[in-house]
Amino acid sequence: MSLNSTPASGRVHIGIYGRRNAGKSSLINALTGQELAIVSDVAGTTTDPVSKAMELLPLGPVVLIDTAGLDDEGELGVQRVRRSMRELDRVDIVLLVLDGNAEVTPPERALLDACAARGVTCLLVRNKSDQYPQHADGDGAFWVSAKTGENISALRERIASLAQAEPPRPPIIADLLAPGDLVVLVTPIDASAPKGRLILPQQQTIRDILDAGGQALVTKEDALEQAFSRLRERPRMVVTDSQAFEQVAAVTPQDVPLTSFSILFARHGGVLKQAAAGAAHIDDLRDGDTVLISEGCTHHRQCEDIGTVKLPRWISQYTGKELRFSYSSGNTFPDDLRPYRLVVHCGACMLPPRALQSRLRQAMQQGVPMTNFGILIAQMKGILQRSLAVFPAL
Repeated sequence: MSLNSTPASGRVHIGIYGRRNAGKSSLINALTGQELAIVSDVAGTTTDPVSKAMELLPLGPVVLIDTAGLDDEGELGVQRVRRSMRELDRVDIVLLVLDGNAEVTPPERALLDACAARGVTCLLVRNKSDQYPQHADGDGAFWVSAKTGENISALRERIASLAQAEPPRPPIIADLLAPGDLVVLVTPIDASAPKGRLILPQQQTIRDILDAGGQALVTKEDALEQAFSRLRERPRMVVTDSQAFEQVAAVTPQDVPLTSFSILFARHGGVLKQAAAGAAHIDDLRDGDTVLISEGCTHHRQCEDIGTVKLPRWISQYTGKELRFSYSSGNTFPDDLRPYRLVVHCGACMLPPRALQSRLRQAMQQGVPMTNFGILIAQMKGILQRSLAVFPAL
């Protein structure tokens, strides 16, 4: 991801669904004004979900997801449809494309039911209006022609209005600040830190502070005490990388609110309350239990990686148990969570909110507690209540 581009978590995700040769790929090209998707008369040209991040005016930054045909056949076809349906867990809006006057068949009904179950907005789009000039409008479908461009601009406007009707997600930190407030950000720079830049949650938090009219002071954990000594006034709060929680808590005065980037992003993703409750279940772990550690991105692993090295070590030391650990990353997340006694997720700065909330909902439905990196570390260090006190509405 470019430093100048909007991260996937901040983009509206739009899934394009329909039967084979309904015109899904043609519609994507018409909406974007670009040849993004391969168009062919051969049924099943799109075999797997394909995501493309771009700007779609008047909406703004989006991710368009072209999917396999809902009526795909054979053993591979069933797998392709299953993968396409999984994309519903991260989309905000679904465009269900039908070929002209085609009837809604069981595959489309199954999609409509899946959208309703997830609370995902679904817009029925009938393509090839140029071939059906006398079309009926009784089913509320939006008629367009990807070939001639008829109604494509109106469809963009409709998509934008649907996206704007979605409930706004909580800010990262802006609502906790008043103009002029100073926030101290603690960002360790170790072997696992990316060279020449701050990691995405730190970048996004700084931007949110500036948007709120606040000021950000960025320091490493070993320079925090010196930073405090140079301040003339008490900072509004301290936000630290979770790995440095214990060291930062020892230096930060008790009357200064303290939390972590990971905890801020749990609230930003809409899962803070449930993730905070899930952290207590670390005390329920027994010998032989398996813990799933899941990350929303696929970064290069370093020798002291937080997810695969440090966190398993700290959990084992805290519990004193012989535990097993499994790992998932990116868009991969197990369908069956029952083999795990606890799921520990990253802050999910790269995941759209619906994807994170879907994973939490899945865990809760299967009776598996889920928490996140920063919340669990705070729990293990005995500072969870302090780190949550910055959120008065929690």
